[in-house]
Amino acid sequence: MSNINASRLCIIGGGNMGSAMARGLLAGGLLPSNLVIVETDTTKHAELRRMFADSKVGEEISACESVVVAVKPAQVLDVCRSAGQAGAKRILSIAAGVKISAIESATGGSVAVIRAMPNTPALIGQGASAMAVNSRCAADDVAWAREVLSSVGTVVEVKEDLLDAVTGLSGSGPAYVFLLAEALIKAGVDQGLSVEVANELTRQLLVGSALLLAESSESPAQLRERVTSPNGTTAAGIAELVGKQFAEIIGSAVDAATKRSKELGE
Repeated sequence: MSNINASRLCIIGGGNMGSAMARGLLAGGLLPSNLVIVETDTTKHAELRRMFADSKVGEEISACESVVVAVKPAQVLDVCRSAGQAGAKRILSIAAGVKISAIESATGGSVAVIRAMPNTPALIGQGASAMAVNSRCAADDVAWAREVLSSVGTVVEVKEDLLDAVTGLSGSGPAYVFLLAEALIKAGVDQGLSVEVANELTRQLLVGSALLLAESSESPAQLRERVTSPNGTTAAGIAELVGKQFAEIIGSAVDAATKRSKELGE
């Protein structure tokens, strides 16, 4: 990694996402001695020290130039204020709804701020993240943030006012996929399959389809057309989905989640 070892990195919040980022960064080349994990819940320290034996784990924010904030939204501003006082030069926040301007106010406006929205597949290194930066971010700050987020998946850069749409699409999106899985399993059972068989087939069809989509140069529409023979079984199923306004339902779900994200940020 070109930027990640340039300064000590402090991850504040040792929960699922903070730990996932720590694992990804260490696997990608971050030196354990350059990592500090801050977790105020001391009952988690033993497990964190087991997972990150060669890194520092504590409950106090120590002097670090580079900070990742992975705490609940209600705690973000206090944490950012403390990080700024501890010498943070750049802060990456992954909290939903907490705007860059609020973090700037908490830190006195002198810190490079990156706000990001990852999603839960980041827990297995397969996340999709989007980030927005403030005017104080230099090229190396942006590159640093990309390296941090890339440690748990893919990352794109957008303007901050589009992070609500990102939340509605990829942030909430895993839940839509899991709901689809639930519906497919139930449908299989309704057609006479056992729960075990329907569950196994559904999980693999989603994994296989996702990998095919990721590795293919064809568009989703082209891949769908390849599966859909005229007057065949898939065509009958697709016709039913189109008739029930499947695309409109998905669009409405993303729209509702986007609007809620905007409300939470107000």
